[in-house]
Amino acid sequence: MYQNGHYGAALLFIAPIGAVLIATGFVALAFLAAVGAVALAMVPDLDQRVPGVTHRGLTHTVWFALLVGVITALGAVALTIAGPVASAVTGFVVGSGTILSHIAADALTPAGVRPWRPADDTHYSLDVVTAKNPLANYALLGLGIASAALGVWVGTTVASV
Repeated sequence: MYQNGHYGAALLFIAPIGAVLIATGFVALAFLAAVGAVALAMVPDLDQRVPGVTHRGLTHTVWFALLVGVITALGAVALTIAGPVASAVTGFVVGSGTILSHIAADALTPAGVRPWRPADDTHYSLDVVTAKNPLANYALLGLGIASAALGVWVGTTVASV
């Protein structure tokens, strides 16, 4: 997928997390989680800018997602908006989950992904759309935006009860 599709996948992923955070009173943390997810959405594709690194290689694996999760957990603890435990858990989930949403979006394409490499070289592809398909990328973006809006509505509705 391209940039718009990956932003949509990140928003689709973060929507239920944001709803729970808002519903439980962590509104600032929900906002930062959403901003963080969008900011991290394209990180796996930085492999295209590094000489000698294969696209959809190491940065498109579960291991990379876990690494990003640990890094974002540490960063979230440094911010301590909601206490160290809530911040660390949210940071880890947002960091690793956003990378996994990127991998899942790329799995929609014929090129697919090998998310367990090097432990397992199995190729995963749903072969639904090409990465450059503008309709698919904008549809995923629209779905992500709608999901995020729904998450905010649900969270605020539950919080007001």
